[in-house]
Amino acid sequence: MTEPAIRLQRLSKNFGDVRVLREIDLDIPEGRCLGLAGVNGAGKTTLIRCLLDFCLPDAGTINIYGIDHHQPRARSRLVYLPERFIPPHFLTGGEFVRMMLKMFGVAFDAHRTNAMLEAIDLDTAALDRPVREYSKGMTQKLGLAACLLSERDLYILDEPMSGLDPKARAHARDLLLTLRKQGHTLLLTSHSLADIEEICDHMAVLHRGRLAYAGPPRGLCERTGESSLQRAFLNCIETMEHHA
Repeated sequence: MTEPAIRLQRLSKNFGDVRVLREIDLDIPEGRCLGLAGVNGAGKTTLIRCLLDFCLPDAGTINIYGIDHHQPRARSRLVYLPERFIPPHFLTGGEFVRMMLKMFGVAFDAHRTNAMLEAIDLDTAALDRPVREYSKGMTQKLGLAACLLSERDLYILDEPMSGLDPKARAHARDLLLTLRKQGHTLLLTSHSLADIEEICDHMAVLHRGRLAYAGPPRGLCERTGESSLQRAFLNCIETMEHHA
């Protein structure tokens, strides 16, 4: 049986008396695009931080491609874009991209880089400017472009659409859909259920640190009897609160 790209088993995390994650069991098979949904404070970012070994779980196990997540080699096939992405202020955009690709062992290709920037709707002239002059949207586009140029098997993206205008969001969605069609594995968080419904073949709903649902977006609608994913999501977390 093939190991999933990510396997979480009984994952729990507390901050003091606050239980942020409560015995999460979740598999993400290779080639799946999973959207992680939940209200603010549901535990989405904490789950990702535990996955990347940025913070220590209190219980449970995490495996990435069958390797314990504590081992650095477990992360050799992934790339991560944080929600609050801030590149080194003293670099130009071009220097940042070159630095990231060197870290990933990917040769810098000016034509490919320019094509990616155009696809993400970032002016290629921005590569010559210091990133400290970038707007929030430009910074997010640069980070997303560097991630997509990295040629990884697994993309972990925390609110990748944050700060993007509608045009850029549409371009970003197209790029993520292309990755999905190419068979890459994606784990992304989003406050936009429309993005999850359009991009992801599966979703997981976290609420108060518990896994409320895992399956296809349409499956959540069918389970709750709602026609829209937004109403289905609200129904799901409200039902969980009533049974808490």
